[in-house]
Amino acid sequence: MLNSTILIKIKQRLNKLASNDYDNIIDWQIVEAFNKAQVEWCRRNLHGLNIKQEGDEQSTRRIDDLQVLLNTAPLVSNKKDKYYESDVPANYLQWKRLSGQAKSECCPKPRDLVIYLAEEANVDLLLRDKTRQPSFDWAETFATLENNKIQVYNNNEFDIVNVKLTYYRQPTKIQILDTVDPYTGVTSTVNVESELKDDLIEVIIDETAKILAGDIESFNQMERTTQAVENNN
Repeated sequence: MLNSTILIKIKQRLNKLASNDYDNIIDWQIVEAFNKAQVEWCRRNLHGLNIKQEGDEQSTRRIDDLQVLLNTAPLVSNKKDKYYESDVPANYLQWKRLSGQAKSECCPKPRDLVIYLAEEANVDLLLRDKTRQPSFDWAETFATLENNKIQVYNNNEFDIVNVKLTYYRQPTKIQILDTVDPYTGVTSTVNVESELKDDLIEVIIDETAKILAGDIESFNQMERTTQAVENNN
């Protein structure tokens, strides 16, 4: 969907197509609200905080809507004491899965490794638990998230290679040519359109109108667009 269409639709939802009063909405405000709405919608629906209580991949609609944000990236790992550490990608939004391979002196050929996400609070217990500690024989280990870093544990017993993170990334922020970018304060030199499906953009438009209606204390529009968001989720 074109940005010009998004602008028209949002102003229509707010009844501001021909408004010259003090509530007139400027384009950069719509850009900021739309990008905010994208993130809020993604967080709510990834977690299942919607009218149907559906999280990611719990229905074909959630899969269809969110698959564009799924990304797999190889990670550069640095060896530490008892674990390998990698930086979280800059556009990271939510964890999906982690894959990797293990090798050792006796078995130099990498073998697939099952890696599950564990709580940082349980690291010491997991390293001591014979049934859950990192094991090359069982090709299984765990990882934790701390300070925007992923730590994959090996307990100094084997090497971990070819680590890849599958995750939901942040949705691409829209930009309107020659409009001040509200995130950088610089005038945009490009026109960046939304990467989401047109039917989902319609929902995000209502979400955007809800945010703007709240900002200008237009409670009738806010209530209507809130209902529209949930009914079409």
